[in-house]
Amino acid sequence: MIRLDAPLLICWWLVLGLGLVMVASASVAMNAPYLLKHGVYLVIALIGFLVVLAVPLKFWERCHQLALVGAVALCIAILIPGVADEVRGAKRWVQLGGFSLQPAELAKAAVIVYFAGYLAKRDLALRESPAALGMPLLWFGAMAVLLLLQPDFGTVVVLSGVAFAMMFLAGIRLRYFLLVILVGGAVLALLAWVQPYRMARLVSFIDPWATAFDSGYQLTHSLIAFGRGELLGLGLGDGIQKLWYLPDAHNDFIYAVVAEELGLLGAVALLALLAVLVQRILGTARAVLGMGHKFGGYVCYGVGLLLALQMLINIGVTTGSLPTKGLTLPFISYGGNSLIVCAALIGMVCRAQLEATRS
Repeated sequence: MIRLDAPLLICWWLVLGLGLVMVASASVAMNAPYLLKHGVYLVIALIGFLVVLAVPLKFWERCHQLALVGAVALCIAILIPGVADEVRGAKRWVQLGGFSLQPAELAKAAVIVYFAGYLAKRDLALRESPAALGMPLLWFGAMAVLLLLQPDFGTVVVLSGVAFAMMFLAGIRLRYFLLVILVGGAVLALLAWVQPYRMARLVSFIDPWATAFDSGYQLTHSLIAFGRGELLGLGLGDGIQKLWYLPDAHNDFIYAVVAEELGLLGAVALLALLAVLVQRILGTARAVLGMGHKFGGYVCYGVGLLLALQMLINIGVTTGSLPTKGLTLPFISYGGNSLIVCAALIGMVCRAQLEATRS
């Protein structure tokens, strides 16, 4: 019998619906039609989900190298003068009519597909020799450098966590894994230290109130939103911080709007929904991999890890537990690229379920 995971789909639909409602509330004071755009992105995302659901995983497995090459090419193209729009000192978006293409979001899907394809073929060799790490680390290093040039440090952190975790799950020996982690962590720490603005974010994260009108401005207003929400919240639409106090209230800091308007209970309920969604995806990964479908299993692990890391970092940033990063809350924040790519990845997970059930 062919079937999909009903709890996974129900959680996903609930999160998508709540995301639409919260984008409407968070953008109420803005002149731009964010709700209309988000609604259009949501329709495109659902269509993308269905398209990916219909494509056999063998197609993605055969094209896993091409997917990463294409993502690298897009990241190179965005650095060409005149191609990308510069926003707040970063070149991450290419205007295509009324849509902004963000190659970094496509890179997330490409890295998952590439590592899943590589591990499906080379996981046994990876367990025996560290030399098997050479090619994937070379490609990943090239991607990371291009993302840092945009600059997009947050995406590099997330993709590093996903890639290293996928290699660990594939059975890489612990000493090799720890070596990769130590080297990667040292490189990321060095990058944070040599860039003054990253160090400023770190300082503001440690004591945001000391720089409340400078680098700590966004975080302090996020914390104010959490404090105002208390247990039950001010009520949907009644939040104050979104009214030009909290920058990017509809995007990176939308979880603060959830906490202010729906309270601690609403924020925890959303966190629980996201946690169940990730748990069902990781459960699917283990089941599919156990049935011998290596590519599908590794893809599901990659998707679950990506959503979990991005969710934890976004919530950690809004609650003052982590330094500020420009990462959206999956399926909740406004943003077409993130929504469409994440929906397509859910489509891959559901395709893996279908193919495993048929076998």
